[in-house]
Amino acid sequence: MAEKYYDYTPSLTAAIIFIALFVLISATHTYQLLRTRTYFFIPFVIGGIFEIIGYAGRAISSKEAPNFTLGAYIIQALFLLVAPALFAASIYMELGRIILLVDGENLSVIRKKWLTKFFVIGDVTSFLLQGGGGGISASNSTSTRNLGQKILLVGLFIQIAFFGFFIVVAFIFHRRLNKTPTQKLLQHSASLPWLKHLTTLYAASAMIMVRSIFRTIEYIQGRHGFLLRHEIFIYLLDAVLMFLVMVTFAWVHPSELQALLTGGPFFAGWNHTHADKVGDAIESVEPMGYDVEMLGETSTFTGGAKRDVETPGSRTS
Repeated sequence: MAEKYYDYTPSLTAAIIFIALFVLISATHTYQLLRTRTYFFIPFVIGGIFEIIGYAGRAISSKEAPNFTLGAYIIQALFLLVAPALFAASIYMELGRIILLVDGENLSVIRKKWLTKFFVIGDVTSFLLQGGGGGISASNSTSTRNLGQKILLVGLFIQIAFFGFFIVVAFIFHRRLNKTPTQKLLQHSASLPWLKHLTTLYAASAMIMVRSIFRTIEYIQGRHGFLLRHEIFIYLLDAVLMFLVMVTFAWVHPSELQALLTGGPFFAGWNHTHADKVGDAIESVEPMGYDVEMLGETSTFTGGAKRDVETPGSRTS
């Protein structure tokens, strides 16, 4: 019966809209990843694919009413539940690269060597608990279902705890760096867009945190609670927020951090360009574009991205 899995008939239109949106933004991220070899963002792209699968499950469920099947319900429940944990894994790794970019390891609460490992371990733990608990909670047995929801809630609480601590770690690093800039930052202050990427990280983290809190309250209320009985909330407080997270990182793509650390291609907005490793060339960043100075040539990019070049011992005006 319909009341077994949903207290409403899932909207086919809403599911199709978000399938299309996540297909477009996931394809964009896949293209950016492959063009720039920003491989630490692979979990992020997989998270986008999980969103697509999850809303496909909801689309299938919408066609099954009132005789919903367990398979489609589990697909939408599990994949939508764990996708943000994959986004978080890449975000954790991005902070490590921001710290490396400014040589600020001594300013971090957790050393770079352990930073990613610590948060990813927490992320994987929450991922497994949410996935396992979500699967168990789909059981027809009341006792088994309750056990699954408890396991799932533990996973959500772990995610919130680790993600909250991560935001605190990022903020402390930010404050310390403002108070005591590193030598590298003083020498290349105009060329290190650390604040832009840290601000992007804050924005995405806030959206994921809001979504995680929503999901936690949703499962605390139970299967027939107010939030689970009204489909609008899963779109407003999950789908929209996660789509905006993906759009945010597509626009301020972390490939720039990698390019400035090792040299190579990166995306500035929708423009594909190139940078030398900071220290090998003098670089500066403008609000709407990039001044990347390289040896031997000068070229200008459209869309606000510009590359100025100087040769050793001289400066291009």
